[in-house]
Amino acid sequence: MAEALGPPRVVIIGGGFAGLFAVRALGRAPVQVTLLDRAEHHLFQPMLYQCATGILSEGKIAMPLRDLLKRHRNVKFVIAEATGIDVERRQVLARRPLGEEIEFGYDYLILAAGVRQSYFGHDEYAAIAPGMKTIEDAMKIRRRVFGAFELAESATDPAERQRWLTFALVGAGPTGVELAGQIREVATKTLRREYREIKPEDARVLLFDGGSAPLAMFGAKLSALAARELGKLGVELHMGSIATSVDPRGLQVKDHDGNLTRYEAGTILWTAGIEAPPLAAAVAKATGAETDRAGRIVVGKDLAIPGHPEILVTGDVMNLDKLPGVAEVAMQTGLYAGRRVVQMARGHGVDKPFRYHDLGSAAYISRGHAVVSAFKLHFGGFLGWWVWLFIHIGFLTGYRNRIGAVFSWWFAFTRDLRRERTFTIDDMAAARPYKDPADPLSGRLA
Repeated sequence: MAEALGPPRVVIIGGGFAGLFAVRALGRAPVQVTLLDRAEHHLFQPMLYQCATGILSEGKIAMPLRDLLKRHRNVKFVIAEATGIDVERRQVLARRPLGEEIEFGYDYLILAAGVRQSYFGHDEYAAIAPGMKTIEDAMKIRRRVFGAFELAESATDPAERQRWLTFALVGAGPTGVELAGQIREVATKTLRREYREIKPEDARVLLFDGGSAPLAMFGAKLSALAARELGKLGVELHMGSIATSVDPRGLQVKDHDGNLTRYEAGTILWTAGIEAPPLAAAVAKATGAETDRAGRIVVGKDLAIPGHPEILVTGDVMNLDKLPGVAEVAMQTGLYAGRRVVQMARGHGVDKPFRYHDLGSAAYISRGHAVVSAFKLHFGGFLGWWVWLFIHIGFLTGYRNRIGAVFSWWFAFTRDLRRERTFTIDDMAAARPYKDPADPLSGRLA
């Protein structure tokens, strides 16, 4: 219940799209808002692959949360990781960066914690095959991708050189397709004249997926278009292939007939699967909520956990009507949750259920080629690429980021310049999950 001596307390967990759009709805409401996030910035995740491949800097796809919230005088931001909730006392349990345990009282709770990469029970793969969910992930992938060319340049054994020039990606969804296309463009355009011992264009990019086609969620027409463009770009598609083991020197995959094949690769990237963070399991246990196979919390049409109208779940960590984990869902659910809290705080009844308005999806394949599915229209090629550009410019947070992205794209797309590809040798020496004494190269690149 609301405190008698102050405005209702609202705690929002997560500073992604869902959390920020909830703040927008609550910014001028008679409530006191506390936003918790373990990072100090809001991240535009759909552009992480461009940060990883040297087109955009991390500053162009991230904005400090304190800067974004400075005009909302009723909103306080706290860096802390939420670890659970006490339903009876209406307290959010959290941990500060230095380990201090802290609690935040709430009258209304909005869970917008997002999801993380899933390795389907093989978390040991994470150190070898990084996913792409955070700025740290993008920087790690950047040094592995560009570092691989350096190691290939210095290798004297032809087989070892080819291994470093082989990039394996697991997962042919939007992230996998976009990243695979960008690595081939880096190899065939950006780096083609920079090396003396190797030909960067000889780099192999292998894309594995258990499904029958890339971008299957876009429908058969656009999926076929994506496969055709990836083929022209030089990406090797291995559909119907499931990774069964991953190690520092490569991976093994199994096809639909059960045949196992080993691929030597110097760089392995994981773009398949998501799962809810541990917080979701803690909230579900505390409230008795149902979760799906990925650990996401099942909610009602009002986004509330059944039996707990004061707890709303939004964005990727929410399971409702099989809605996709895209930015538009996060934005719309965040805005709905914020408005619903305002109405409840004012004592108004809320009968209108959440209704999602599908504004479409888009995926970048290569320069001049993208696929777009919007308003029952499905198209790709050059027109799709222009639509992709406008969509992502509109979604970027902050005018400076939008202008900066446009200039970076201009140089990247017209002159093949990627200025944001700095990495250090010290970073490349990060620890492997294990060091094989029989393998002198084990642990060299992280």
